[in-house]
Order: sequence, then C-alpha cells, then structure tokens
Amino acid sequence: MLLNNRIAIVTGGAGVNGLGFATARMMSEQGAKIVILDLETANPSQSADLLGKDNMGVIADITNKAQCEEAVQKILARYGRIDILVNNAGITQPRKTVDITDADYDAILDVSLRGTLHMSQAVLPAMQKQKSGSIICISSVSAQRGGGILGGPHYSAAKAGVLGLARAMAREFGGDNIRVNCVTPGLIATDINKGKIPEDKRASILESIPLGRIGEPNDVAGACLFLACDLSKYCTGVTLDVNGGMLIH
Repeated sequence: MLLNNRIAIVTGGAGVNGLGFATARMMSEQGAKIVILDLETANPSQSADLLGKDNMGVIADITNKAQCEEAVQKILARYGRIDILVNNAGITQPRKTVDITDADYDAILDVSLRGTLHMSQAVLPAMQKQKSGSIICISSVSAQRGGGILGGPHYSAAKAGVLGLARAMAREFGGDNIRVNCVTPGLIATDINKGKIPEDKRASILESIPLGRIGEPNDVAGACLFLACDLSKYCTGVTLDVNGGMLIH
C-alpha cells in the first residue's frame, strides 16, 4: 500500500465523475483515509461513504478562510494528522477577454487561486508540526499554453497563479519536509465538459493530442497518487503534465 494509514483531503471531490473523486478513490485503494471537502449542495459525506466507513465528508466553502480552518480542525480532531492535501476544487467559464466582468473574474480567481491558498494555509501548521506533508495543486494546461478548450483567459490566469503559488510554497516549506507540486491536466472527460464540445471541434482536438484520446479522470488520479506517496519523496516544485502530449515543451 503506497499510502497506508495516511490522511488525505481532496477539495471539490464530491462529484463521482470528477478528477477529485477519482483521486480520492485511488488513494483510498492505496490505504489512505479520505476526507472529501466540498460545498453542502455537493453532499461530500455521501461521496465519502462510497469509499468506506473510515472516510469523512466535510462541508466548507474554500473561498472562506474561516470555514477552511474550521474544517481542518474537525479533521484533526478525528484523525490527529493530515498527510496529503489535494487542491482540486475549481470552476471555469467560457469568456472572451473583453467580456470578462468583475464578478466573473472574482468567481474564478476566488475558487481556483484564493481557495488553494486558504486550504494550504489551513493545513500547513499541522504538517509543520509533524515535519511531513504533500500538497498537490491542480492547475491546467491552459495555464501553460495561454488558453484551454472551454475556460476563458481569467481561468488561464487563475491556473497560472496556482503554479506560481505552489512553487513559492515548495521553496518556503521544503525545510519542514513538506512537498508542494502541481498537476496540469489537459482535456479530461468529466461532467464539467460533457456535451459541450461539438464533434468537429472534438476531432480537431484529438488530432492535436499525440496519444490520440481525451484523458480519463484516473489518468490525473494516478499522477496525484505518485506525488502524494514516497515514490516522489525527492520531488517538490514540480509541474507534472497530464495531457497526452497536447503540450510538449
């Protein structure tokens, strides 16, 4: 078991067809106890129960720092430690640059970037105390190539911010044996893009992917599992591309 008895938090992980839940399931299969943290409407407890009775669902809005801190205290009260944080929660919007409103910008940046900061801030004291931890931040290929398939420029900006934040945290907390790494998925088949890509565009996308297929949630989950476990114990500040070769750089 790669993660035997480790405690892993996955934000935005309640959707059973999403990257977060796939990551939670794979980590659970490798021995981790899972905390799925999500909004009340997503019913994180129900999703956690699907992974077994030793797991936990916690309701919190990651744009609210106090809720993040309260959630972490609940997790520590139950398990006594936190070994892994997967900053997975995020939203997207299909906007052109000139159409992005202040409300659009705030919504995207608040969840993807501010939420990543809030949850990292909340778990870091516990990780520092135990002198170990792995934080995995989900960014996007759109942060690297200047635009994605569905998300607007503000989404690219938020995900690029995640890369910078993660690298800075990796440098700051390496002395505490806390590793901070990023995964940059390409186009992955999840509910967030289901039915939103016309067939002609889908065909052109596939032509741009050397592996010739759209990714699956488990493709990203496997990368997260690697970064969470001791197989990557000398990796920090890494950006791990999971895009089938869509972006080779």
